[in-house]
Amino acid sequence: MDIILKYFPNLTEEQHRQFAALYDLYTDWNSKINVISRKDIENLYVHHVLHSLGIAQVIRFTPGTSVMDLGTGGGFPGVPLAIMFPETKFHLVDSIGKKVRVATEVSQAIGLKNITFRHARAEEEKQTFDFVVSRAVMPLTDLMKIIKKNISPKQRNALPNGLICLKGGELENETMPFKQKVMIHNLSEDFAEEFFQTKKVVYVPI
Repeated sequence: MDIILKYFPNLTEEQHRQFAALYDLYTDWNSKINVISRKDIENLYVHHVLHSLGIAQVIRFTPGTSVMDLGTGGGFPGVPLAIMFPETKFHLVDSIGKKVRVATEVSQAIGLKNITFRHARAEEEKQTFDFVVSRAVMPLTDLMKIIKKNISPKQRNALPNGLICLKGGELENETMPFKQKVMIHNLSEDFAEEFFQTKKVVYVPI
């Protein structure tokens, strides 16, 4: 939890409480339904929570913004972002029902009010949102084809509506089709931990 306070020192008491509760909740649920690698659970705050909050280094959502987290798994990046932005509405979608259950139970346990869930494939979700966020679920071109239908034309943020995803490694080939408009932000500029050396936030307006 200290790592979150290191980079986000201005949390409210409620946010502090919610972030602090995540470790025990995910450890407990992970022992029943494996949503995080067993070896990785002790790295929850760096590899999953702080990584999710990398998106907050690129955009601060305006109150009233709506965001879909596609392929959320156990709730990343959606749950940490919903804690960080309590006035933004988050809709978490995953095709694996047991993972959606974990994310739902964790969110209810910490009292998140700005979050909804759906067990469905990405193609089935027809609602529109200001942004779609995702954590390395599929190549960018495939993701863009699926989510174009989900982006609202109404703008309310400093960044135009679009896709914001967390990626790692070499992205040159993947971002080539979007060369003119893609923005790549290196998380190593924000977070000193070695884990973030190759981690990036990729933003594509739609």
